[in-house]
Amino acid sequence: MDRERKIEVEEVEGVTPPPKARVSDAAEAPGAAGTFARKRDYLEGFLAQKPAEPADDVPGDLHAAVIEALKDIYDPEIPVNIYDLGLIYDVEITPDSHAKVKMTLTTPHCPVAESMPGEVELGSARCRESAMPRLELVWDSPWDPQKMSDEAKLELGML
Repeated sequence: MDRERKIEVEEVEGVTPPPKARVSDAAEAPGAAGTFARKRDYLEGFLAQKPAEPADDVPGDLHAAVIEALKDIYDPEIPVNIYDLGLIYDVEITPDSHAKVKMTLTTPHCPVAESMPGEVELGSARCRESAMPRLELVWDSPWDPQKMSDEAKLELGML
């Protein structure tokens, strides 16, 4: 360590930014022949899909009523309901009018891990037509902020 380290400083007027990549540039790039050509509107088919309709023998209003009941339950630490927060993964109504709710929590160590599932069962039981709610608490796939609705992100200042 006898050598002394020297830091050199170079002053510059400005740096030209690198060119921005474009989808059309990739298709025209040399060597692009034979590679996958991506459509410009790759979400076209996804956005055209309609949400699945409930089966004819299952009352659709019960499904909507259970979801509305779940929207009345709020996470005590976050001012957003658990449905918009993305904690409810699936609401299914069986032919015998049982509500099956699949949900998760923000983390396995969530402070409301003991009380929230019971609150969800009670909330979905408030729908008079629902015979007996069943709750399935899942950890796969784990919750992340991308599961939140746009309304929830807006409420939390994430949009």
